[in-house]
Amino acid sequence: MEAVLAHVDIDAFYASVEQRDEPRYRGKPVVVGALPGHRGVVSACSYEARRYGIRSAMPISEAYRRCPHAVYLPVRMRRYAGVSARIMDLLKAYSPVFQQISIDEACLDLTGTERLFGPPRQAGKKMRADVKDAVGLTISIGIAGNRFLAKLASEACKPDGLLVVEDHQRLTFLDTLSLKDLWGVGNRTLERLHALNITSIPGLRAFSLEMLRSMLGDAGGRYLFAAARGEDPGIRPTKPRSQSISSEHTFETDRKDAPSIRRMLLELCEQVSSRLIEEGKRSHTLGLKLRLHDFTTLNAQKTLRHWLGSAEEMYAVALELLGKRWDGRTPIRLLGIGVSGVESASEPTQLELFPDEDDRRKKIEEAVVKLRRKMNGVTLTRASLLQPPGRDAASSGDAHDD
Repeated sequence: MEAVLAHVDIDAFYASVEQRDEPRYRGKPVVVGALPGHRGVVSACSYEARRYGIRSAMPISEAYRRCPHAVYLPVRMRRYAGVSARIMDLLKAYSPVFQQISIDEACLDLTGTERLFGPPRQAGKKMRADVKDAVGLTISIGIAGNRFLAKLASEACKPDGLLVVEDHQRLTFLDTLSLKDLWGVGNRTLERLHALNITSIPGLRAFSLEMLRSMLGDAGGRYLFAAARGEDPGIRPTKPRSQSISSEHTFETDRKDAPSIRRMLLELCEQVSSRLIEEGKRSHTLGLKLRLHDFTTLNAQKTLRHWLGSAEEMYAVALELLGKRWDGRTPIRLLGIGVSGVESASEPTQLELFPDEDDRRKKIEEAVVKLRRKMNGVTLTRASLLQPPGRDAASSGDAHDD
């Protein structure tokens, strides 16, 4: 039986959620990330904004220069996490082999599911209709015999598309793409290929494995040799080697007042804790990222013997790490919190005989997450994190390409 893999991508995810939640934004260029006049970058943008050349990770000042009339909005990670969880729950019904790759991407193995959902194209249509009807967002789906081709197909049919690449079509499909469309080919690789007078995928395929290895190194040569033939060069393992979940915040102006820094630290811990619960994950290890006013970046992490519990426990660990890396006087430009070595919370674990306060707090947080999901992502915020007047609105969250 031939393999059938589907790659699902939620179209312009962050911006699409904002346009769905606020009808006034529909049809307009929407930029999510830092706000104009503040430091930071674009986290995501709508397709209307992309027509002006705006892209993720672009400095917000450049985005504003290109499109000053766009709608600029801050990141609402808890909101996006709730919507993502709803969509992933819908997709999981289509395959027992499901891998969430990021907040807006997933891969499903549809091999052998034809009796349940019909041929691949029919299954893809059902998935798109389910998400549109239940959540009001569009997804793009690429279906092929391996993850690599499925990923390229989902990119090629955006937005709101479905593309099935049969095995006998793989080379024909690849030859409609440009070199820069190949997943894993960045600017440096592209420059190197152009320097070697390789300007197209058919041109790349004309080179033998030995020649590519001699020109681009063993790993690079093998990767591009496979990619040019539509074979999966190993873009990701079936089970990720190591996962992490993180959130960060760039202050509008460098900060050195301890109360506001601690408050932001708590908010970041709350965001990471909520995402862990939303995605059904857990972790032993919490990390702190600290960027000072002179762009010096400091990192610290701590691994606990038990699973990290509530946001309060994360906050206590984060304060300990902050005390080791910050002298209390040097201005801080950016704060970040993350957990690494993330794994599924469904795996068996040794239970404690007597639950402690963090166990009770975590149960409360889980109940809040369930309430958000039940009420379609309604915003619920801890009282201590209610924004006081005049709080800066700099970027929060990582730049995200969707």
